Amino acid sequence: MDFEGLFSIAGLIAMIGWLCLLFSPLIPKWADWIAGTILPIVLSLGYFILLVIPSSEGAGGFGTLADVMVLFSSEKAALAGWVHFLAFDLVIGAWICRIARVDGVSFWLIAPCLPVVFLFGPAGFLAFQSVRAVRSRATRASVSV
Repeated sequence: MDFEGLFSIAGLIAMIGWLCLLFSPLIPKWADWIAGTILPIVLSLGYFILLVIPSSEGAGGFGTLADVMVLFSSEKAALAGWVHFLAFDLVIGAWICRIARVDGVSFWLIAPCLPVVFLFGPAGFLAFQSVRAVRSRATRASVSV
C-alpha cells in the first residue's frame, strides 16, 4: 500500500476514535477503552512501523528548524508525523473526557474543546484546562457563599 492509502486509513482510525468520544456520555467505558487505549495503540503501532521502515531519504533531522523542514519533505516522515499527531491528540481527547467525568464537568462544557484538540492539539488542551479552572472557581465560590 502507498503512503496516501496509509494516510487515509490512519485518518479513518482517528475519526472512529473521535466519534466514540462524541458519544462518550452514552458509552463512557467503551469510549475510554476504544478512543483512549485501543485506537491510540493501533496508531502508535503504525507510527512505529513507519519509523523502522528503511528509507533512502536520509536527509533532515531535529537539530534545527531547517533540518526539520527537510525531514518532513519526505512522504514517509510527513506521514509518521501526522500519525504521531493523530495518536496523541486522540489520547488527549480521551483523557479530557475521562477527567471531565471524574471532576463532574458537564460534557456540554468540554464538547467544544474536542474539535479544538483534534485540529489544534495544545490549544484544545488549554481550552479544556480553562473550562476546568473556571468551573472549579465557580464551584468554590458557590460553596463559600
